[in-house]
Amino acid sequence: MLLRFLEQSQLNGLRTVLVITGKGESPFSRHTLHGTGHFHVPERAGRLRRLATEWFHEIEFRRLVSGFQPAHPKHGGGGAYYVRIRRIREDR
Repeated sequence: MLLRFLEQSQLNGLRTVLVITGKGESPFSRHTLHGTGHFHVPERAGRLRRLATEWFHEIEFRRLVSGFQPAHPKHGGGGAYYVRIRRIREDR
């Protein structure tokens, strides 16, 4: 489903999408966007959160994804990623 979502996003010309993975089972609700100095919490055990980052590095995702980073707290923080979508290059 994630691969199809990213493919459709690319076809629609989107450059950045929000992928919500959830934070997993954890008593912590704070994000990790600002690193360990500001909000230090143990790594979350969320399976989708971990798997999504692994998938983004696989070959079928690399043709679509140029990068990703944790979302801002108001967009999901530690339970979401901003994913940058590659542009479709037209043959010259």
